[in-house]
Amino acid sequence: MKKIISITVAAFAMAVVTSHTVIAKEGVASLRGTQDIEGSSLKVTKKKLISKEGGFERNYKQQPPLIPHKVAKYKINLKNNGCLKCHSKKNHKKEKAPMLGESHFLTRDGKKLDHVSSRRYFCTQCHAPQLEANPLVKNEFKGVK
Repeated sequence: MKKIISITVAAFAMAVVTSHTVIAKEGVASLRGTQDIEGSSLKVTKKKLISKEGGFERNYKQQPPLIPHKVAKYKINLKNNGCLKCHSKKNHKKEKAPMLGESHFLTRDGKKLDHVSSRRYFCTQCHAPQLEANPLVKNEFKGVK
């Protein structure tokens, strides 16, 4: 039994050393850069919000639309949803805003509701405002045209 445990520990140690060597050779780096994990993090810089009349172009089918305006002061909780002041069935024409998609009024079983489904109520889980910021990692994604 001791022999099996010793062999297992030795094999595990070898795997860890080998994988560490491979990572070091490939030049993998943390998004934290060379900053020590025990040190203070870098100060977060404030980014400018991008507002865009008419909204942003989507990059793929079924992509949730990106938010083209400020939402920092909107409250979204169980009792209030600031997004629905403009995007609800009742208000969207008056506010000249896009109405929520039909999928927002369906239960998970496909039953149509006369109000927003609780699954789609917290808008910023899928929809996000855009900021002027450099990407953290290189991205070569090409959207659908």
